[in-house]
Amino acid sequence: MLILASTLTAPVAMAATCPDWLDHDLRRLHSQDTVNLCEVAGSKPMLVVNTASHCGFTSQFRGLEALYQKYRSRGLAVVGFASNDFRQAAKSEEEAARICYVNFGVSFTMVAPSAVTGADANPVFQAINRQSQPPGWNFHKYLLDASGNVVARFPSTVTPDDPELSEAIDNLLAEAP
Repeated sequence: MLILASTLTAPVAMAATCPDWLDHDLRRLHSQDTVNLCEVAGSKPMLVVNTASHCGFTSQFRGLEALYQKYRSRGLAVVGFASNDFRQAAKSEEEAARICYVNFGVSFTMVAPSAVTGADANPVFQAINRQSQPPGWNFHKYLLDASGNVVARFPSTVTPDDPELSEAIDNLLAEAP
């Protein structure tokens, strides 16, 4: 009975530690399903990336997936936010989904297209942009700690396999509870 009681209260405790700005139901890419980042990451570190399907950096999807596979068992969540802020998105969500899921084998969470810069930015990027700097281009990466604080940011030119990014993730995961 005690095990059942602690299991039932775990999601409540997790939700209490998740920042309000992550507690939104966001539509998944090319789906009617939604995802709540408090449920995806809970109180775990997260790598958030703004993406576009027709960008010179689009091949980074492959590296982001490899990063996700490498670190997910240690608690890192990876979340991609499709966006057309830099006018390099696919013409349709169906095409964007094919590029992500079929061409690059993405299995990490992908959110449907939304703004990531300016006054129209989605709530997650509004908070990230207040804590850091808005993305200057597609595939800008933000490393968030378990409390939702931006602890590092990496421009598009820093690839997912860059030792600087891996070191930052390793350090953050070593500190995570």
